[in-house]
Amino acid sequence: MTLQAKLDAFKTDFEAGKPPYNVPPSVIQTMHRATAELIEGGAAMRALKAGDEAPSFTLKDADGQPISSTDLLAKGPLVLSFYRGVWCPYCNMELQALQAALPEFEKLGASLVAISPQTAVNSRKSVRQNELDFPILSDAHNDVAAAFGLRFELPDYLVDLYKGLKNDLPAFNGDASWTLPMPARYVIAQDSTILYAEVNPDYTRRPEPEDMLPALRRAASVAA
Repeated sequence: MTLQAKLDAFKTDFEAGKPPYNVPPSVIQTMHRATAELIEGGAAMRALKAGDEAPSFTLKDADGQPISSTDLLAKGPLVLSFYRGVWCPYCNMELQALQAALPEFEKLGASLVAISPQTAVNSRKSVRQNELDFPILSDAHNDVAAAFGLRFELPDYLVDLYKGLKNDLPAFNGDASWTLPMPARYVIAQDSTILYAEVNPDYTRRPEPEDMLPALRRAASVAA
């Protein structure tokens, strides 16, 4: 089953309010409203695209060790996944799919990292629960996400909804702002050129990991 098929199956059960979710229709309507407004506002159009230069960054992994994009790119191409947090089931399914594809990425000399605003404690939980062999880096206040054009502020009505669902982003992220990154996937060549970019304001839609392989093959051929 493809990643998107798994996401669609989960979405169907979740939005139908099936146990254990039991989500009322009003909650689903509010989530749909927020997604539609983000799409209509053209947020994705402002994100970095293929052909742009990726900004460099240094972030800490779940164990507090600094990870530099410059160091990673010195070894080979880089795959980035911007991850909302351990609380997001769609994101966790994506991480699992990326983990399954990791051997293919490594064959092409690529490194894979996820970037999330969540705290190190929550990243350790993500790594453990999803059985990951790649790091999740903590992007405090979504500053790196902002450099990629991905950060957005949740509207007040969505903040109220999240609070009602006990989804306390300031607690998850150790940051008072109610901001998130749009889910995004990038392949970056060793010269920092973005070879592949997929940004979607609809967090229920994710590209297949295999979609990045042509860009990674191009990067590997240039490096060779």
